[in-house]
Amino acid sequence: MKKIVLALSVFGLLACKQQKISLKFLDEYVINDSLVINNTVIGGISGIDFYNNNYYMVVDDATNPRILIGNISVENDSIQSVDFEKVIVVDTTSQFTKNHVLDLESIFVDKGTINLTSEGSIQYKKDPSIFEIHTDGSFKREVKIPNYFKATSEAKPKHNGIFEGSSKSFDGKGFWVAMEAPLEVDGEEPTFHETESPVRITYFDNESKKATKQFAYQLEKIDKPAKGKINLNGSTAILEYKKNHFFIIERAYQSGYGSHGNVVRIFKATIDETSTNTLEIQSLKNEKYTLLKKELLLDFSTVENQLTDGIIDNIEAIAFGPKLANGNKSLILAADDNFQLYGKQLNQFILLEIEEK
Repeated sequence: MKKIVLALSVFGLLACKQQKISLKFLDEYVINDSLVINNTVIGGISGIDFYNNNYYMVVDDATNPRILIGNISVENDSIQSVDFEKVIVVDTTSQFTKNHVLDLESIFVDKGTINLTSEGSIQYKKDPSIFEIHTDGSFKREVKIPNYFKATSEAKPKHNGIFEGSSKSFDGKGFWVAMEAPLEVDGEEPTFHETESPVRITYFDNESKKATKQFAYQLEKIDKPAKGKINLNGSTAILEYKKNHFFIIERAYQSGYGSHGNVVRIFKATIDETSTNTLEIQSLKNEKYTLLKKELLLDFSTVENQLTDGIIDNIEAIAFGPKLANGNKSLILAADDNFQLYGKQLNQFILLEIEEK
C-alpha cells in the first residue's frame, strides 16, 4: 500500500508566514474568430513566452506547426491590443520531424533559441519530445527524455497527456517540463472522488540537456456533476516565478456543458527540503514520496461575471506580462480555441496582477 506524505513541514509553515502571494483578475481580451496573418489562421494557442520585447506563441496544429510572434499592449491595468506581426513555420522536412508527430503544447525562448514540447502520439507509438529550433523554424537539437515518458514504455503514458507545459528556470540554468496527466504506473486520472493522481515535473539542465531532478504534483478531483462522457482534469501550463516556486494551471473539461465546460484554476506549487526527487522512481504507486506543496490562488469561477458570456476557455498558456503602474508584476494567459472544431470557443487572453505581501 502506497503512503504519500502530505503534511507540511515546520520549514514550510515558516516560509508561508514569511510571504503571501495572491493573483487578481484585471482584464480579458478576445481576438476575433478566423483572424488571418501571413495566410495562417490565428488560433490553437497552447503556449506563450515573453522574449526580447515580443510574445512567442506556439500553435497546436500538427498539420501545420507554427509559432506566432506579436505584441500585447497593456495600459491602465487592461489589455489594449493583441497584435500579431510574424509567423514562424516549423520545418517538417528534417529527419527528426518526419519521425515525430508535432503536437506542440508549450514554448520558451532562451538565448535566441526556440524550445518546444510535443505530446507526440501515444496511440500511434510516436514519442513525446522536447526539442530546439532556430528562429527560421529549422530543427536544431532534440533533448533526451527519461524512458518512462516514451510511447511504448511499460509506464503507459496517456495519449494527449504527456508534455503539456514548460518554463525557463528562475535562475536561468535550466528548464522545467510538466505532464498533463499521470503515467498509468504512477496513479489514476482525476475523477469525482479523491484519487492518487500525480504528474511529474522534470528539470533539465541547460548545459547537459539532461533531466537531473523531478518532483510529483497532485491533480485536483473533478467537482462539477457529470453531464456528458468526457470528464477530465490536467495541468496545462507552468511558470517558475521564483526559485522552487511555480504557478501551475489546472484545467478540468467536461462535455455536456457547451461553452461552459472548462473549470480553470491556478495553484502555487512549492519545492522544499521535504520534496522527493522522483526522477529515478519507475512507478510511484508503490513508493513513499512527498508531493509538492500546493495552494489555490485563483479559481476563474469567481470572476466569470467579468468574462465574455461568462466563459473561461481552454487556458493552456502562461507568461510574465509587463510591470503594472503600481509596480506589481503581471501575468498573461491565453486559451487554445481548438480552431472552433468542437463548437464555440474563444481566442481569449487574460491579464492578472501578482500581489505579494
